[in-house]
Amino acid sequence: MNAEDKNNTPIDESENHSDQSTTDSPEDKLKLLEEKLAEAEAQVLYVKAEGENIRKRSIEDIDKARKFALERFSGELLSVKDSLDAALTVENANLESYKNGVELTQKQLINVFEKFGINEIKALGEKFDPNQHQAISMVESEEEPNKILTVLQKGYLLNERVIRPALVTVSKTKST
Repeated sequence: MNAEDKNNTPIDESENHSDQSTTDSPEDKLKLLEEKLAEAEAQVLYVKAEGENIRKRSIEDIDKARKFALERFSGELLSVKDSLDAALTVENANLESYKNGVELTQKQLINVFEKFGINEIKALGEKFDPNQHQAISMVESEEEPNKILTVLQKGYLLNERVIRPALVTVSKTKST
């Protein structure tokens, strides 16, 4: 069976080999590989540049978050300051009016604290906890040992994290 019998058309085998040799020549393969390499290098550079841009944007976002994190809190505190300023401008004030004004201002401040997750550490009568309390002294007492007897300065938590421990005096057993 020759090439003519197969399809009833003559086939020029030299044409077939010449087409294959132009696409499979080492030069063509090299050129194709160089193109693919250049394309891959361009993709790598693009991905690298995009990663660098993301890193820079992240740094900028973190800086902005740090810079303006206290903006809302500061705005809320301004109303407390305004109340204090108003109290100082009252000309015919007496002790009772000042006391009432301070109490109202304290309520404003407590509301701001609650809004931003600042809570007072309950200490008086509690068992001493070194994670939340700082003992200034120990006093002999009829109370059980390590019970908080007095609070010298209130402690505070910010979202369950101690930002200032309570300064306390703690009971100890009487020595005989």
